[in-house]
Amino acid sequence: MKKTVILFSLMFSSSVFAQTQAEMNKMAYDNYSKADKQLNLVYGEILKKYVKDQVFLKKLKVAQNLWIKFRDAQVAAKYPEEDKQYHYGTAFPVCYNISMQELTEQRTKELKVWLEKYYDGDVCSGSAR
Repeated sequence: MKKTVILFSLMFSSSVFAQTQAEMNKMAYDNYSKADKQLNLVYGEILKKYVKDQVFLKKLKVAQNLWIKFRDAQVAAKYPEEDKQYHYGTAFPVCYNISMQELTEQRTKELKVWLEKYYDGDVCSGSAR
């Protein structure tokens, strides 16, 4: 939440960042796009690292597909009205992309567990190695 407030405040600062609504929309989309690329990079690294563990990969793919549905449903619940412009104003694209970015960054952090090094004997590490 704190991150959203800071980002939103910075985006409305006329001296440093975008000044028009279109520029703010683009900046928010670009930030979300970067987060999505990072997520896909981490996901791809996991697929390479665990290529021999097909049982895990099958379950990870199911989990990732469900997470995508969750992400989309979460944002849809946050902004449920059909007429987004009317109900949420011209800043809706910014708010939408900030929400998508935050959820994506959170998921990336969750996925990185499978890329981190664990000590032998960590009985709760599960499939992470």
